[in-house]
Amino acid sequence: MTPVTVILNPISGGRRPADVPGQAEQVAVLAASRGVEARVIVTEGAGHARELAAAAAVRGESLVIAWGGDGTVNEVASALVFSAVSLGILPAGSGNGLARDLGLPTTAQAALLTALEGRCRTIDAGDVDGRFFFNVAGIGLDADVAHRFAANGLSRGFRGYVMAGMQALTAFEPVPCRVVVDGLARATRPLLVALANSRQYGSGALIAPAARLDDGLLDVVTVEYRPLGATLRRLPSLFSGRIASVPGVHCRTGRDIVIAAECPLRYHLDGEPMQGGSALHARVHPGALRVQVPDG
Repeated sequence: MTPVTVILNPISGGRRPADVPGQAEQVAVLAASRGVEARVIVTEGAGHARELAAAAAVRGESLVIAWGGDGTVNEVASALVFSAVSLGILPAGSGNGLARDLGLPTTAQAALLTALEGRCRTIDAGDVDGRFFFNVAGIGLDADVAHRFAANGLSRGFRGYVMAGMQALTAFEPVPCRVVVDGLARATRPLLVALANSRQYGSGALIAPAARLDDGLLDVVTVEYRPLGATLRRLPSLFSGRIASVPGVHCRTGRDIVIAAECPLRYHLDGEPMQGGSALHARVHPGALRVQVPDG
């Protein structure tokens, strides 16, 4: 049988560790029925998924499957960029932004069949100071949410992110910065600046409705800071796909982006918290990643 490594995050999306062995066995049995030997490996901490994916690629496997949320997908995909190895995704996170934008099934069984029997699509990747992202990166409120979620031990799943978001909204202080997109600069005092490869953060939150995963561009969405009440009134537009029409929101596309401030900037990559310097440099890498998607 054809060997395939499945990299499983045991705590993604509020998964109960006690359920992991049974879920892994179900996936292995389904894969075997398709002539595939699925080797399910459970991650043990940050960075482990990337190490496992890199090892699978060295062994000559043509497909590596990430079973978890956007952070797990990011680690696995980062090990596969610029290679002939395809990424499969079994979405099991809080938002599943990239999986949603790719139109992947939401159940593990259906997503596994897509990974094994779907078609291969080539998508772009972005990087910030050499660290890859495949969905959305950014500074400001969304980065603050990511840092709070990681630091405060909030429960996994959508509820945990909502709690972190409310904490961030009430305490947020904007940092004035300069955003340069392909040489054109804008001074801003932003609520957030999103660098979007795909359209959404996840859970239907469409931060860049016009973004495309394979257009060779990043969509740069700057949302100017407003007081809490005005910010809350703008939230519905994030889920309706009309954020570009909201006053104080500026959208551009580009290949080379610099965000500079007078102080070190916290940011996120696909929801994972990062700490940068006073200037962040982002670029797009067209056609950098092969990923399995549904036929048709």
